Amino acid sequence: MDYKDIEVKENFVLVKGVANFDPVHIFECGQCFRWNKVSDNDFIGVAYGRVIEVVKEGDDLIIFNSTEEDFYNIWCDYFDLRRNYSEIKAELSKDPLLKKAVDFGYGIRILNQEPFEIVNSFIISANNRIPMIKRAIENISKRWGEPLEYKGVTYYAFPSPERLAAVEDGELESCGLGFRAKYVKDTVSKIHGSLEGQESLEKYNIYDIAKMDDDHCHKALQEFKGIGPKVADCIMLFSMNKITAFPVDVWVKRAMVHFYTAPDLSLKKIRDFARDKFGEKAGFAQQYLFYYARENNIKIE
Repeated sequence: MDYKDIEVKENFVLVKGVANFDPVHIFECGQCFRWNKVSDNDFIGVAYGRVIEVVKEGDDLIIFNSTEEDFYNIWCDYFDLRRNYSEIKAELSKDPLLKKAVDFGYGIRILNQEPFEIVNSFIISANNRIPMIKRAIENISKRWGEPLEYKGVTYYAFPSPERLAAVEDGELESCGLGFRAKYVKDTVSKIHGSLEGQESLEKYNIYDIAKMDDDHCHKALQEFKGIGPKVADCIMLFSMNKITAFPVDVWVKRAMVHFYTAPDLSLKKIRDFARDKFGEKAGFAQQYLFYYARENNIKIE
């Protein structure tokens, strides 16, 4: 466990003795799109139908707009605080090449996000830039999500499957999704139908898919339009607690070639090489490598 205890105040929870937690590393390492920076130690985000502000002060973490119940039921798992990242980093750092990336991204934690939101968010992310992804998700949330008030500002939760299933392609396209609108529409319809108990759509229940073993989960997610191997790995790692997932994008590819001269430049071969090399900690290795490569603008020579 990476915290000592908590103190509950009137409008916030003080998490004392938090280890391995840097807000910039966590919220700017490509795994989430609903967090916005106030300062290096202060971020405001929307998740699980809540808006919270997270401030890091020394070894303590302040979660504003949270109750004790929300901390134990949502945020403790969301921030993966029950996991000891010092042990993970020590194990990965036995590899002298990977140690450089681990030391650089020392405060990364993998968030446990809501699967329905993350499935759609990463379909939107395909061949897209982060500012455009964030804008599209925000547009969807503003139009069909529930309003949330914090400090006199209105934020919006990501819409429910039922609400989003009623939206037409053209409306989604107007939110900045472009060609991805038809993939989101198809995916939302299938997920909503599965949750409503339609037998023909039973295999699209993402909460059942999340319970599958890692390889079957990876395959099942690719049954949705717009989800390939990399997006499936992102969904698994960032919302389904599948820590052997190893998403390979351009930055991870560059990192693997830079550090390991990966034996083949195909994304599948790099993924297989990494999962074999890093085993059950592959997902953590991926985040350290991605953050290091992107922040240092690693290039393949």
